[in-house]
Order: sequence, then structure tokens, then C-alpha cells
Amino acid sequence: MIATPHPPLLKRVPPGVWVAAFWSTLILVRTFQRPDELQRLLRYNGNIEDAPLLVTAVVTTLGTLLLFRAPLAAVAVALAGAVFSLGMPVRETPFVLFLLADAAVGYTAATRSRRVSVLSAALPVGALAAYTVWRLGSGYAFNLSVPTALASTVVIAWLIGNTIRQNRSHADTVRAQATQQAITAERLRIARELHDMVAHNIGIITIQAGIGSRVMDTQPTETRNALEAIEATGRETLAGLRRMLGALRRSDQESAPLDPTPGLAALDQLVDKTAAAGVRVALQWRGDRRDLPSDVDLAAFRIVQEAVTNVVRHSGIGDCTVTVAYEHDELAVDIVDLGCGGTPTASGYGLVGMRERVDLLHGEFSAGPRPEGGFRVAARLPLPRPVPRPVEAGR
Repeated sequence: MIATPHPPLLKRVPPGVWVAAFWSTLILVRTFQRPDELQRLLRYNGNIEDAPLLVTAVVTTLGTLLLFRAPLAAVAVALAGAVFSLGMPVRETPFVLFLLADAAVGYTAATRSRRVSVLSAALPVGALAAYTVWRLGSGYAFNLSVPTALASTVVIAWLIGNTIRQNRSHADTVRAQATQQAITAERLRIARELHDMVAHNIGIITIQAGIGSRVMDTQPTETRNALEAIEATGRETLAGLRRMLGALRRSDQESAPLDPTPGLAALDQLVDKTAAAGVRVALQWRGDRRDLPSDVDLAAFRIVQEAVTNVVRHSGIGDCTVTVAYEHDELAVDIVDLGCGGTPTASGYGLVGMRERVDLLHGEFSAGPRPEGGFRVAARLPLPRPVPRPVEAGR
């Protein structure tokens, strides 16, 4: 299997660390400008000039650290900061921190379940309701339009986040349907090719049976050869049918192709066609080349064909390497290019089709960018054990 490359170092740093670094740099710059500022911050008594800045720094840093793992806690931290900053010299601070709580609500609505997102929106709305009741119960002059406006920002943030979540869910559904359609189309193609293989083998059996019946009395040796050919072809056909039963199609609107079913023997022609398209393919054979079951031979060829086609379309490179290794109990196919390494995004869903073919043969498939650059497609197809022939009496 291909090892998953690690993301770049900068992407592995949590966002909260970047926020903490920003505020630390800002405080450090202000300390250099005003040497007594750091001491004043550490001896905070609620009245210093930079108290809103300190509260905002703590709330944003802690809220960002909690947002991706515990969004409800991030909303609660922003609300606590907004309440704590009431009465500070900068009157805009509570509103800024409340808007941070709105941002956390929107993120929660976009990434979490409906129950969690509704609960996150209920926190700031409940805090506003409690604050309004407290102000009115204390007899203070209070403008109800302020909490009403802030509550509307919560609703708007939740609606935006919920819309994003719905759009993402719809996109995932469409992508899943497209993938399923690609799998179905590939299975229909496999079924059509399997139909051609069976029809070809049945034709061979019919011809051999006809030959055997004509020379049965005059040429017993030729009759025996014909029967052995019928037996071998029949066993191969039945083995292929058993392995590919899951891919049988229920209907097919397209006519069956008249060309013979391709296999690894056609790789040389594929290499020539690819060279004409501007990509040089280095074809390497390993192990003892031998006859393969028709379904395995066809699947290996289709995997190489699709992978090389992806190199031509997506890699932006002029060379690739194809390795076909014949092992004792499996066939290994490996296609490597040194291009940009991006995952093919064509509408044909070629990787889905390749994986489907390998899964139907109970093999292993992997595809992805390599850590050292480029893209690699690898498949391992198990080979069935030869079926022993029955020993005839007297032989």
C-alpha cells in the first residue's frame, strides 16, 4: 500500500497557535514601545487602558483552540469574555467578542449536527435574554433594540452556517451518486467483456466438439486432443464465471464490440499509441510470463490502460513506467509517473473503475501521490490455483 504523505509543517500547526503568536507579537511590540506596559498588564486591576486588548487576546486564543474540538465551549468562552468586558473603557469590546461568538455559532452550524448547532445558537440568545431580564428587573433604562439586533446576528450566523452544511451535504450526495454511476458503468463494461470471453470460449468448445465427432472413429488421438481442449476451455470459462459473477449485468443497451478481448499481450500496442500521444512508457516485465485466466488478463490490461490514460491527461509529464510482475500466486501491476502528482479529476472516474475491477477479483488496489513526487497506481490480482484433472482409469 502507498504510505500517506504527511501534510506540510505549517498546516500541522493548530490555528490557535497562530492566534496566540499574533497576540504575543502584538503585546511584544507594544512592550518595546512602552516598557511599562507589560508590568501594567500583569498587574491588571480592571481600569488599565489595554484591558480590552488583553481580554480580546485571551478570548480569541482560547476560543480558536477550542473551536475545532469543542465548538460549544468556544461559544461559551466568547460569551464569557463579552460579559466580562462590560463596563471597560472601550465599549465596543463586548460587541466584538459577541460577534466572535456568532462566528463560532456559524462554524458549528456548518460542521456539526443540527442538535449541536441549535444548542450553540441557544447559548448567546439565552445569554441576551438573561441580561435583558436582569437589566429590566434592576430598573435600569434599557434599549431593547440592542439585544434584539444582537440576537438577529446569531440567527443570521446560524442560517449561513446551516446553508453551508446543506450545500456540502448535497455535494456529497451528488458525488456519491456519480461514484455509484461510475461503478455501475464499469460493471456493465466488465459484464460485456465477460460475455465476449464466454462467447469466444463456447465457440472454441463447439468447434472442438465438431472436430471430435467427425474423427472419432478414424483418428482416436485427434478425438482425445479435442476432448482435452474442450475440458481446459470449459474449466477456464467456469472459473472466470465464478470469479466475476458479481459483475454480471442485468441489461445492456450497447451492442457488443466485434474486436477481440484485449489482454497484456496488447500492451506493446498500447505503448505505441501512448508514444504517439506524447508520453513515453517504459514497459518492464518481471517473472516468468505465462498464460493467465481471461478475466485476470483483461483486468490487468484495463488497469494499465486507464492509468496510462490518466498520465496523458493529468500528469503533465512525458514519461511513465509500467511494471508487470508474474509471481507465484498473484499478478502485480505498477504504474508510476513523475508528474504533478495530483489525483485525476476527470468525469470518467477512472480510479473508481480500476478499484472496482480489482475488488471483483478479490485483489488489492492503491492509488495516490508519492511522497517523493509523482503518482502511483498499484494492483495485485490473485491467480487461481490450477484445477487438477481427473485421472482416467487405465492411464
